[in-house]
Amino acid sequence: MLRHQPESIGLSLNKNGWASVAEILKNASLRLSLEELKQVVENNDKQRFSFNDDLTLIKANQGHSVKIELAFHAITPPDTLYHGTAQHFLKSIQQEGLMKGKRHHVHLSKDIQTASKLAKDMVNW
Repeated sequence: MLRHQPESIGLSLNKNGWASVAEILKNASLRLSLEELKQVVENNDKQRFSFNDDLTLIKANQGHSVKIELAFHAITPPDTLYHGTAQHFLKSIQQEGLMKGKRHHVHLSKDIQTASKLAKDMVNW
């Protein structure tokens, strides 16, 4: 819900995508403890979520379908970046180039392993 339709469970995000941990923990439909929420943040293989320093706020780091300001800082990219995608999207990419579609950005990775994992995740799209 931190990435898609937070309002469907009565959750509100601030302009940068942060939500109140207390609001999440008191949400009866989620039934989460703080320890379970910490496990989600720590064990997510894509590192999708973050807490603020005092664990009072939580946000999704990426992949939002709701409009937020991620407040990214510009950095110099590596010489080579990789895009992980499913085989059935290759023809379209070769003809039209990389397009963000309904997402906010095109995701690029600095290593082949991450791009390959993303491609495997997209097989069922």
